[in-house]
Amino acid sequence: MRLLIDNALSPLVAKALQAAGYSTLHVRDIGMQAADDETIFQWCAAEDRVVVSADTDFGTLLALRDASKPSVVLMRHWAQRHPHKQAEVLLSNLPRVRDLLEVGAIVVIERARIRIRRLPLFGKHEDKEP
Repeated sequence: MRLLIDNALSPLVAKALQAAGYSTLHVRDIGMQAADDETIFQWCAAEDRVVVSADTDFGTLLALRDASKPSVVLMRHWAQRHPHKQAEVLLSNLPRVRDLLEVGAIVVIERARIRIRRLPLFGKHEDKEP
């Protein structure tokens, strides 16, 4: 699974995921730190990367499309947490949702739960909570 960490999260999160063996880039690594969400979204779809962000706009972009890629991991209420804690939460949860992210899903990681919706959002899929 290939990941792109959005500017809403620290490059330290990308480094921690890389150290754990994930193919991970931060938007700064590819010169897209000033890119708008739509551009990042399109790049991830073309490069088959999962967007990892704390920016809820990516959920809105998914709702406007009838597509199964790119997948999105949304860290809700985690933006103000230390990057080490953000990476720890991702590392403990990515293995459980990997298969769904590879076929197309939005995974919302909140403090008390994880919500998963298969893509496209308005398709006929079952929603899951691990």
